[in-house]
Amino acid sequence: MRRIWDDAVRTLGGAPDAGDLMERYAEPHRTYHNTFHVVSVVRDSSALADAFAFSAEERAILALAACAHDVIYDGEPGEDERASAAWARERLADLEEAHVRRVESLVLATITHSSDDPLAHVLLDADLAILGSEPEHYERYSLAVRQEYSRYDDETWRAGRSKVLRTLLDREHLFVTEPARQLWGAAARTNLARELQSLA
Repeated sequence: MRRIWDDAVRTLGGAPDAGDLMERYAEPHRTYHNTFHVVSVVRDSSALADAFAFSAEERAILALAACAHDVIYDGEPGEDERASAAWARERLADLEEAHVRRVESLVLATITHSSDDPLAHVLLDADLAILGSEPEHYERYSLAVRQEYSRYDDETWRAGRSKVLRTLLDREHLFVTEPARQLWGAAARTNLARELQSLA
């Protein structure tokens, strides 16, 4: 991942400084939002980007946002993303301001999972790709997320998690881009419905 970060910074004309990127994702309290997750998002966003005519600069911006999107993670939705965007701004200070702003905006788009930016569409779909994984992988994901929220008792967790799952299932489309819908859409709905039933 550090190589991907460094290559993307160089593509945008900067001097790489990944700082504590790798150390952050290796923090012991992360059971899901860890190195494996961010590498998966980097990989899946790059694969989805192949279907679009993104320039080299746009792909570099996407890679940086994918690397940075969960770099700060304390289980505080909204605050984590804003802190991650601020972390990215600090590390990318020698890039053109337009590039820095776009990386920031992509990271911040993960708060609401909505954006008008085509790069964000790819990032957001890659961030949710786990939902359409094989059942055993999805099971490991759901257990890992539960561990990250272990401060909540089971009743509170079931209520909160069920609300999240219903919100996702109520969407007309879980994924924004057509390639992501084709890859993960059907399996994601099956996985989400199964988990929701298990929480009832």
